[in-house]
Amino acid sequence: MTTSRDRVLARVRRALADAPDVPEVSRDYLVSHTPDAPAAILDLLHENLADYRAVVHRSAEDQLPALIGRLLAKDGVGSVAVPPGLPAAWLTDTDAEQCPDDGALSPYELDGIDAVVTSCALAIAETGTIVLDGGPGQGRRALTLVPDLHVCVVRAADQVVASVPQALPRLDPTRPLTWISGPSATSDIELDRVEGVHGPRTLQVIIVTG
Repeated sequence: MTTSRDRVLARVRRALADAPDVPEVSRDYLVSHTPDAPAAILDLLHENLADYRAVVHRSAEDQLPALIGRLLAKDGVGSVAVPPGLPAAWLTDTDAEQCPDDGALSPYELDGIDAVVTSCALAIAETGTIVLDGGPGQGRRALTLVPDLHVCVVRAADQVVASVPQALPRLDPTRPLTWISGPSATSDIELDRVEGVHGPRTLQVIIVTG
């Protein structure tokens, strides 16, 4: 039995039968508009993260636990979600209750947790974007969308790229990718900005250098 769908597709095929081959797509465009200098790329990442209203810090590796502890204390964090694979040393300087997540915490339980600390897969300088892929230290997507504060650690040495074209080959498209550009925000018709509607109200990014 011929359906309407079959008839439409048959007409499309007949119409395309004599069409010319699709031309080869040119790939000679720039993959980055940023000088290939690590310091310049880090400065651009810092600038664009801040432009999206993320709060950006730089830290040496050995100062990271103390900085995370200060940030959590400053925001009055009483509980913090801990994704699988997060280095235990990162949370040695906080008095907040640590809530390990193995996927069993419900959205309601996550909503009762003040903050989450994660690592990331990549950070993109030209767009000020943090990419999570659910790998070690990052956790499932809900973990970084429900708590009100997200503290994300980025390693400058191997997790920062200049552009999206440089990032894509390093990401696995089969993984649950979350692209974060600043805290969650939306605006109504009057352009009144409201933060924290679809995710964390506050994004703190720590760039680990040295």
